[in-house]
Amino acid sequence: MNSSLYAARRARVSAQLGAGGIAIIPTAPERQRNRDSDFLFRFDSYFHYLSGFAEPNAWLVIAADGRTTLFCQPKDLEREIWDGIRLGPDAAPQALGVDAAFSVSELDQRLPRLLENTSTVWYPFATHSALEGRVDGWLNAVRARVRYGVLCPDAQRDLCAIVDEMRLVKDAYEQDVMRRAAEISARAHIRAMQRCAAMLRAGEDVREYHLDAELLHEFRQHGSQYPAYGSIVAGGANACVLHYRADDAPIRDGDIVLIDAGCELDGYASDITRSFPANGRFTGPQRALYELVLASQEAAIAATRPGARFTDPHEAAVKVLTQGMFDLKLLDRDQHGTLEDAIHHRHYFAHYMHRTGHWLGMDVHDCGSYVEPSEMGQVSERKDPLSGETIRDRPSRILRAGMALTIEPGLYVRPSDGIPKAFWNIGIRIEDDAIVTDTGCELISRAVPVKADEIEALMRG
Repeated sequence: MNSSLYAARRARVSAQLGAGGIAIIPTAPERQRNRDSDFLFRFDSYFHYLSGFAEPNAWLVIAADGRTTLFCQPKDLEREIWDGIRLGPDAAPQALGVDAAFSVSELDQRLPRLLENTSTVWYPFATHSALEGRVDGWLNAVRARVRYGVLCPDAQRDLCAIVDEMRLVKDAYEQDVMRRAAEISARAHIRAMQRCAAMLRAGEDVREYHLDAELLHEFRQHGSQYPAYGSIVAGGANACVLHYRADDAPIRDGDIVLIDAGCELDGYASDITRSFPANGRFTGPQRALYELVLASQEAAIAATRPGARFTDPHEAAVKVLTQGMFDLKLLDRDQHGTLEDAIHHRHYFAHYMHRTGHWLGMDVHDCGSYVEPSEMGQVSERKDPLSGETIRDRPSRILRAGMALTIEPGLYVRPSDGIPKAFWNIGIRIEDDAIVTDTGCELISRAVPVKADEIEALMRG
C-alpha cells in the first residue's frame, strides 16, 4: 500500500477544515446476515479513500493542524485465530502513515479530548446510522469540562462537501485501478456471451444463473474482490426490467440477453452493459433496435469532453433515440408531433426512462454533485410534462479531465397497442465506462465488443 497517497489526501482535507476544524470518519459497520453469520465486510468508501485501511470497526480523525489519529481493533490472538490477523494500533502509524493510533475501545474516552478547543466538527452527514448521536455524546463530554476553561465546538459541517469534490476527479492511481477493473469485467462479459451461445448450440438448458456464474468466476479469477453491485442478467422480457437481478428464468433461442455487470477491484467499481442475441445471431428487429442504441451511444460519447456539461451526452443520446423511435414506428408523428415536440414533452420516456450516465469510482453510483458549483445560484423553474411537478433546474456540471462516468443509453419495448409486435419484449442497453481526457474521453471498457457484427463473430468462436 502506498501510504503517501493517502497521507496526501488527508493533508488536502486538513487544509480545508478551517482554523479549529476537526473531522471524524468511521468505516462501515459489520452487518449480520443471519444468526451468527455476517455479510462479507466492505469498508466505507470515504474512510478507505483517506486511510487505505480495510479492517472493520475503525475510525479516522483528521485535525486542521494536519495531525491524524486512527482508532482500530487491538491485537487479540484468540479473535485473530477465528477472524484473521489485525494490524493493531502499534503497527498502524508506520503502516498507514498516521500520527497516532489507539484501540477502538478507547474511542469514547479519547475523542472528547481531541474535540476540546476546536471550533467546528466535520463528519459525513446521513451516511452512518446513529453517527450524529455519537457526536452529540462526545460534545456533551466536552461541555462537561467547560468549567476547566475548555472550549467546545459550536458548529457541525458535512465532510462529504469536501471529500466528494476530491473523489470526483480521479488521480493516476485511481484511473489505473479502474482500467484494470474494466478489463476484468470485459473478460467476464465475453465469457458469458460465449457460454450462452455454446450451451444453446449443445441443446442444453440455459438459465440466467448460469451466465451469472460465468461472470463471478471471471471476476474472482483475475483478482476482483467481489461484484461492484448485484449483476443484472436478463433474458427476453426480463431485459425490460431496469434493475432485474439474475434469477432462474430460462434463456431461450431467439432471446436478447441483457447483462449489466461489473467487478470491484481494490475498492473501485466497473459498470458495463452488453445486450446480445442468446444464440449469437440478431434478428432483423433486434438488430434495428440495437443499431439505434449504439448510434445514440456514439453521439453521447462524442459529447463527452472537457468543457461540456454533464447533461450534454444525455441530450445527444435522447435526440438520436427519439428520431429512431419515429423511424421504427415506436412513436407516431400524428400523435407525438415533431422531433422537438417529442423531446420537449418526453414522449420517448415510454421506451427510455433513465439517464445516460452517472459518476463512477469507489461507488458504482459515485459521489459528486451534478450541479456546477460556481453556478449553484442560477435557478430556473419548469413544469415536468409527465408528472406536472415543478422542477428547479441549476446549471449542469462542467466536465473536467479526470472525471469518470458511464455512458449507457437504452431502449425497452414492452407490449403495447400501436407498437409493432416484432419489437415487443426487447430490452437493449449498451454501457461503457469513460474517463474524461484533455481532448475527449477514454473508453476503458471496450475490450468487450460493442458492434453487432463483432458480437456475432465473438459468439461463433
